Amino acid sequence: MGFGTIFATLAMVVIIGISSYLFTTGALFTMDTLSDSLKKINEIDNARLKTEIEIGNVSVTTTGNYSIINLTLNNTGATKILNSDFEHMDIFLCYHNDTGAGTITIHRRIPYNDTNYNSSALQDNEWTVVNITPDLINPGIFDPDEQMKIVIQVEPAINSTIQNWLKVVTPNGVFDAKYFE
Repeated sequence: MGFGTIFATLAMVVIIGISSYLFTTGALFTMDTLSDSLKKINEIDNARLKTEIEIGNVSVTTTGNYSIINLTLNNTGATKILNSDFEHMDIFLCYHNDTGAGTITIHRRIPYNDTNYNSSALQDNEWTVVNITPDLINPGIFDPDEQMKIVIQVEPAINSTIQNWLKVVTPNGVFDAKYFE
């Protein structure tokens, strides 16, 4: 009878030891993973705090059923935007179009088209980069203190006698918006 009690006690000590080991190992793994995630979040927030853009001139030219919007965007922050990230930039438009029955309001997200600085290769409802100036350091990358010229082709055409609105959003969520006619 004494051996059964000793065996049961020994088995419980082993089970408690293994359980404690597994719990401690799991807790350490979880804390390590959480620590890495917090570092990445901190890096993203830091980059976001250093990112600033400003919409400059906006001009609209209408030809037939479509309009061309020429836009200048200034990088006034300290973060560069890589040319591979242009496809992750968003442009939103809220504009008016004249139909035979009256004026309608159109809300649209305009996707990026990498035309290699050739704006004539644009399709309807797309945007591309025409040039970046001055682009001496890191050619093709939108560095701080540089200006990027963007062309947007919109169909149906914009009524430029009424105020319209556009918003440019960087890949990390920083944006600027502007009314234009």
